[in-house]
Amino acid sequence: MLKRTHHTPQPAWAAWILTTLLSAPLAVAQDASDPFAESSDSAPAATTPVNGTPDKTDPGAGSAAAGAEGGPFAEGGASDEFASELEDEYGFDPADEFASAEEPEDRDPWEGFNRAMFRFNDTADRWVLKPAATSYRQITPIFVQTGVSNFFSNLREINNVLNDVLQWKWGQAGNDTGRFLVNSTVGIAGLFDVAQHMGMEPSDGEDFGQTLAAWGVSSGPYMVLPVLGPSTVRDFPGEVVEWYTNPLSYVDENSVEYTLKAVDAIQTRASLLQAESLLQGDRYVLLRDAYLQRREFLIKDGEQEDDFGGDLDEYDF
Repeated sequence: MLKRTHHTPQPAWAAWILTTLLSAPLAVAQDASDPFAESSDSAPAATTPVNGTPDKTDPGAGSAAAGAEGGPFAEGGASDEFASELEDEYGFDPADEFASAEEPEDRDPWEGFNRAMFRFNDTADRWVLKPAATSYRQITPIFVQTGVSNFFSNLREINNVLNDVLQWKWGQAGNDTGRFLVNSTVGIAGLFDVAQHMGMEPSDGEDFGQTLAAWGVSSGPYMVLPVLGPSTVRDFPGEVVEWYTNPLSYVDENSVEYTLKAVDAIQTRASLLQAESLLQGDRYVLLRDAYLQRREFLIKDGEQEDDFGGDLDEYDF
């Protein structure tokens, strides 16, 4: 015999508590999924001027700035204790040993302007380019992505050859010329890197900024350009020269030109998605230092001055 069961109505606050408990893990997971999400609005924000000095009127400013731009070798606080411990243990401070000889204010005197441009570019990237690159990588087969990357890399060989000649790098000029001719014909317009299998390895690339460096032009201050991103006073003319050496700039149909350049930008951005997840801390400083070190590497063709163990030369073993 069936009996009617009476349910005791639950108070309204119980439903709110249950909803909060169920939604909290989703909110945490959403924040954790984006390593580049801005800090929570509830956290005390450090009102930091351009020169990096926290506002002393905000009790949380010092700790927030240290957490954002600190790292193990940040100035003040626990970082000094950490550095002193390393100096006591190893006899030197790694922060001083491996730091650049050029002070940040010397290489980046326009930091206020650069940070403003960086925020502009970062916002545009977050809302436009990054979602497009993520979707492109998810829906495009790997072999298609490889072919697209090979196609645009083959077009850049023209710019490489021009700057090889201007720098009197005749061996590299011959290699890059051969790569362009082989991949443009046998490689079907550069979709396949056939030249690599014929012994013509791809180079790191040359641009007019590197050519100016080879001619003795100094780097000048670091600068962040709208849309184009990191650069220096010396490297900026290279952007102009590359526009003229890019075959896509001479396509008669504007819609085709813009479409191909957009695909090139999306493909390049998609190739950086995995490496981007490694960035932690002050992204502006990390990207600035990475760019300057990369440019130095390219200008010197990978030749690094390693004086490690130089102090031991005076001893005979």
